[in-house]
Amino acid sequence: MTAEDPPRSDRLSDPRALRAYAHPTRMVLVALLRRDGPHTATQAAKAIGESVASCSFHLRQMAKYGLAEQAGGGRGREKPWRATAMFTDWDSAASQDPVAGAAAQALQLALAEQYFELTARWVQAQSGERAEWREAAQFGDTLLHLTAAELHDLGEKVQDLVRPYLERLEDACRRPAGSRPVTFLHLAFPMLVTDHDGRADPGT
Repeated sequence: MTAEDPPRSDRLSDPRALRAYAHPTRMVLVALLRRDGPHTATQAAKAIGESVASCSFHLRQMAKYGLAEQAGGGRGREKPWRATAMFTDWDSAASQDPVAGAAAQALQLALAEQYFELTARWVQAQSGERAEWREAAQFGDTLLHLTAAELHDLGEKVQDLVRPYLERLEDACRRPAGSRPVTFLHLAFPMLVTDHDGRADPGT
């Protein structure tokens, strides 16, 4: 894989797959497999603090919807599992189907909760981090006035900046000394301004 050939992404559109991914334990398992590579149910249980039976069940459910697959070797709960892709996205057009739209919304809310948890974990731990990491970490927001086309273009430019680092995800040999996993959150959406009556103005 090269910077011009980004890691594979799972694209979900089936409401059942969207709901399957929205489960907190499965999101943690997917993140574990993507970050640290193949794990057995026993290894995964130790890593995330769940029971072996729970991890085994959730890994099988993930495989059912194409989020994980067996990596080969081992038996029973000692079979290693791997993520099928390094990223997940979903069809925005699914919102036209009420069932798929509700499932996509549930997944996004679950991810938002996970993002908050990851952010809070860093805020609580940063005082014990080395100064170089505290100073390098990004924390803040910027209000912009953009058209929909400009917002889309901004997202494309951010992805272009990130792309050269993606090849390190699956190839540990490309990771420089001193590097560590970094969560890069990219959130950008129209602000819904609330008036004095508590009503949100979606804008024009």
